[in-house]
Amino acid sequence: MNQHNSIKALINLVDDPDESIFGQVRSEIIKYGIEAIPYLASSWNDDLFGNIHQNRIKNLINDIHFSDVKNQLKEWMKCPEKDLLKGAIIVSRYISSEINSDKIYNYFEELKRDIWLEMNNYQTAFEKIKIINRVLFEHHDFSGDKNNYHSPENSYIHQVIKSKKGNPLSLSLIYSVLAQSLDVPVYGVNLPKHFILAYMDMEGTNAAINKENDFGTLFYINPFSNGKILNLEEIKSFLDDLSLKHDRHFFEPCSNSDIIKRMVNNLIYSYKESNKKQQVSELKELLHILKNPSLG
Repeated sequence: MNQHNSIKALINLVDDPDESIFGQVRSEIIKYGIEAIPYLASSWNDDLFGNIHQNRIKNLINDIHFSDVKNQLKEWMKCPEKDLLKGAIIVSRYISSEINSDKIYNYFEELKRDIWLEMNNYQTAFEKIKIINRVLFEHHDFSGDKNNYHSPENSYIHQVIKSKKGNPLSLSLIYSVLAQSLDVPVYGVNLPKHFILAYMDMEGTNAAINKENDFGTLFYINPFSNGKILNLEEIKSFLDDLSLKHDRHFFEPCSNSDIIKRMVNNLIYSYKESNKKQQVSELKELLHILKNPSLG
């Protein structure tokens, strides 16, 4: 019996009233992984069976999809480079299995091309940031969502691209991915209660004129405020307002895995606010994978 017939035969047994038999059927279907989803979806759409069948099919689809997301995240954690955009796309797949990653990458290429057309090797760091700001926040209308700040939609990259609105982390992610693709040294900084970017001082310019700045940065950028430029003293003042010490990690770039961890944490907080316990529980599983690289 080929795979096609095997999966269909198993699906026909999904509504068996005996829980032990269903448990065996469920285990066999799950072994097929995402290959089984089209067959399950077709059966669910046909609606030829009762509520038990429909509910079990729906739960099977969700379980297989979530397992696939976890496996993708484990594979991402194995990769030394940990491509930031790819990590964000995997997180987005948590709520949508039909995300077209090629479409997202193509859109980033479009943004990159629009910025590249205005750049040259003779521009200063400030001039390059002005170009990125103009393209992102004026030409493409990205902005910080101040009205629904904690909405989960502001953390899912495919939805941020669609709505052109995001939170500090998602906007910073888009900004830094684009900047780095153009060899502009802009990286994420994991500030408490906020997320910003650092323009790294690759030439040692700032170190020569400002002996107190030993963090290797030229300046900071706040994408949530349309790319506003911030200096070192403003970051220190922000930390003082929160009664926090000036620890180095508040001034220096964080890792890509730290960015994805914070993205998942933001989603956990968003779903807690709306009392969506299943989403909170599942996202905590994703966070556990991110915190435990050995799971990969």
